[in-house]
Amino acid sequence: MSTIRDQQSRAVTALHRFSRTTTAMLLLVVVAGSVALEVASSGSFLEGPSVRVFLQYLATPVLIGLAQMVALCVGQLNLAVGALGGCTACLTGVLMADHGVPAGVAVLVGLLTATAVGLVTGIVIVATRINGFIVTLATMTILLGAQYRLTGTRTVDGYSATLRHLGTAAPLNVPLVFVTAVVAAALLGAFMYRTVAGRRLLAAGGNPLAARLSGISTDRQVVAAHTLSGLLVGVAAVTATASLPGVNRSVGGDWLLPSFAAPIIGGVALTGGSVAVFGTVLAAFVTRLIDAARAQFSLDPSWVNLLIGLVVLGTVAGGHLHQSRLARSTPAAPGAPAPRPEGAL
Repeated sequence: MSTIRDQQSRAVTALHRFSRTTTAMLLLVVVAGSVALEVASSGSFLEGPSVRVFLQYLATPVLIGLAQMVALCVGQLNLAVGALGGCTACLTGVLMADHGVPAGVAVLVGLLTATAVGLVTGIVIVATRINGFIVTLATMTILLGAQYRLTGTRTVDGYSATLRHLGTAAPLNVPLVFVTAVVAAALLGAFMYRTVAGRRLLAAGGNPLAARLSGISTDRQVVAAHTLSGLLVGVAAVTATASLPGVNRSVGGDWLLPSFAAPIIGGVALTGGSVAVFGTVLAAFVTRLIDAARAQFSLDPSWVNLLIGLVVLGTVAGGHLHQSRLARSTPAAPGAPAPRPEGAL
């Protein structure tokens, strides 16, 4: 009897603790937002075709949010997410349409290219000791030029019908591209939480000095984080190529803000040392709901970016205030370094 009571007590405690988390708040927002849109659309929002379209265009925000989250977990920023995704999508489309490369080979080349760019970016950051903000900004500029070189002013749309079919396929109204994003999130969560390599990334981002004293190479973790981030951007580029009617130089141009919004709103600290895979997915869901509400009420698209930007700013400011209060209320141990404020790089 006491064992059952203990289990019930632990369950209640865990539920209470979960109710106070960012994930729980986002889950509540997702449910409330979905219900509100269902009512506003007179019951059409949760119908099969609407759900299919909603989830199809949710895949890319989830993937680019996860890509940015990996960079943030080691205290880095990746400003090249959109440019890398757009360049990879254009490269994949051009290989198929202009050079007759089979879809499978073109997709593999795109994934390897995005991963290689992430690897080179990490190596440059470590080798030059230049801030990742500057390096990824330069990478973004180079990739935008390469993307324009690949497509110019045209739209590439004559690529594999098989890839297009996979991009629009939706058994039981669940698009395969969304399933791809969910599988990627599950694998990333297992990697970060269950493997030694994932825990090393978190250790290097949370306390670089302690990580080095423990024998963990922080330089290797920075390179690994950018490489993994590049791979996830590559997957996002493939899903975008499969879903869109064609690719051109505008692909990826609007990815940067959502890539930061999802992990930051999801509860990831800018200082590194933390990940929130489920929270990032839910935050991407919230931003997609905002976009759906914009379409439902015929609002100006600029209001979406304004609202998301304000939410991100409020989240960062709230985290900074929370860390400041913790620093004031918790006496530092003798000789311990001062805590970094939220948002410091």
